[in-house]
Amino acid sequence: MKMTVLDRMLLLITGLLAAYQIVVGIDQLSAAPIIAYTIAFGVLLVAGLLLIILDFNVLDSPVVVIVSTIIPLALSLGLVWEHLASLQTLYLIFTIVGFLAIVVTRSFPMPGKLPTIVLAVVHGIAGMTIFLLPIVLSVQGVTKPLFSLVGVGGALIGIGGLTLSFLKVGKPILPKETILKILPGLLLLMTLCFVLGFKYG
Repeated sequence: MKMTVLDRMLLLITGLLAAYQIVVGIDQLSAAPIIAYTIAFGVLLVAGLLLIILDFNVLDSPVVVIVSTIIPLALSLGLVWEHLASLQTLYLIFTIVGFLAIVVTRSFPMPGKLPTIVLAVVHGIAGMTIFLLPIVLSVQGVTKPLFSLVGVGGALIGIGGLTLSFLKVGKPILPKETILKILPGLLLLMTLCFVLGFKYG
């Protein structure tokens, strides 16, 4: 499927929002969340630019599954580190082990459904953390109500990440054409939710 001018415009805006978040949106935080958020939005920025330059063909690369895992893992680590001090070390270990597990299961032939299970578990935990934690914090009054938009962005990144990952491993949730059609808009909406949530939450 060929990328349209509108797709490229949506991806360009997504990249600009990600760049804004890196430069302006996370400068009031401690070192660990800043590093985690910078990695997440940096990967998002690079991914958007690669899509613009190389078209949807870049999604055929074997590193797509790995890259689509870095963003939710880094974002969820930043949120946990910032808001759940008692779980910082445990979640850091999960992030490292989960990422390495996906790298290994995607780099070497594995029997049965192990790669798919690893992918679903890692994406599921990271995605649910990004989705639920900001909403719970905003409902409890720990953060401002608009911080819940980060949770909305988390739901969108979960949908996008799993959709791309399962497409890449040959078990698409939706037809490839449908995924490619909604991907640029999904990335933009997701990034907008993150930027607004972090800024006003």
